[in-house]
Amino acid sequence: MNLIDVFHKLKNDVLLTYQKQYPYFEGNWKTFSSQDIQNLIDLIALEVKQTVSEKWIYTHLKVETNDKLPRKDMLDILSQLVGYSGWDEYVFKRKQEVAPIVAQPKRNNKVVFSIGFIGLFLLGIFMYRYLSKEEVQTIEVKNAFTEEQINSDEVKAVMIENDIETPVEIVDSKIQISSKESTKIVLKSPYYKDKTIVVGKESANTITLQPDDYAMMLKGFMKSDIKDWETRKEQLQKILADDLEVLVMLKNDLGIEYFNKQEFSEKLIVPSVALKRMKVIDIQSNDKNEIKFIRIIQE
Repeated sequence: MNLIDVFHKLKNDVLLTYQKQYPYFEGNWKTFSSQDIQNLIDLIALEVKQTVSEKWIYTHLKVETNDKLPRKDMLDILSQLVGYSGWDEYVFKRKQEVAPIVAQPKRNNKVVFSIGFIGLFLLGIFMYRYLSKEEVQTIEVKNAFTEEQINSDEVKAVMIENDIETPVEIVDSKIQISSKESTKIVLKSPYYKDKTIVVGKESANTITLQPDDYAMMLKGFMKSDIKDWETRKEQLQKILADDLEVLVMLKNDLGIEYFNKQEFSEKLIVPSVALKRMKVIDIQSNDKNEIKFIRIIQE
C-alpha cells in the first residue's frame, strides 16, 4: 500500500465520520453536494478547530483519483477528524494493517524480504521527515493600537499557495512558518480587520492587526457585566444594522438558531451565563460599517 492508497483510505474514513454526524447521507464523494461540503467545513471547524476551504475539498476529496498527496498540514487535519493525532500516526496504523499479510511467508527468505521491506519503508519515512525540515520563523500577532498579544482563539491564519488555502496554527499568539521562500499569509478575525502579508527570510517578527471598532464593542457587550441597560441599548442601535442576521450553531449538532436585530439586542441588553459562553467566529459589516451578519458557536 503506497501513500496515495493510504490517502484514499483516509478519504473513506472521512466519509464514515461525516455519516456518523449526518446519518441521512448515504452517498459517496461523487454525490457529495455543496451543502454536504459546507456541513463538513463546519464539522472540521468544530471538532479540529481548523479551516478547510470549499475549493480544497473539490480539488482533493471529490475527485475519484488523486495523482499526488495534498499538503501534510491538510492530511493532519483530516487524520485528526477521524480520530488520529495526525497523518504520521494514520499512515503507521494503516501500514500495520497490511504488514501481517505481507509478512506471512512460506519460506524463510520471504520473511527476510518482508522485514527488509518494512525497515526500508520506516527508514524512508524518517529520511523524508529529516530532509524536509525547513528553517522555521516565529511571528507574534499583536493589536496594532495596544501592542498587546491577540488571543489565539480570536484570529485564524491561512497560507495561500496556488489558490489553495492551508490553515496555519496559531499557538500562544504566535505563528510558526517556513522562511525558506516568500509565503502569502492571510489573517482573519471577527474582531480585527483582515490582513494579508508575505512572509520571507527578511520578514519582521511581529504582525499587527487593526481592531474593528464596532466588532470590539460587540465583544465588550457579550463578555462584560455592563449594568446600564439603556446606554447599552442605544449603542447597539448604532452598531447593528436594521437587517442584522445572527446564526447560532447549537452544541451537539442540534442545528442553527436564528435571530434578527431586535431578538439579538434583547439577549445582549441583559448579560447572562449563556451569553458569555457564545463565541463569535464571523462578523460582516455593510457600507456604513454597521454589523449586518454574525455567526456564533456555543462553547
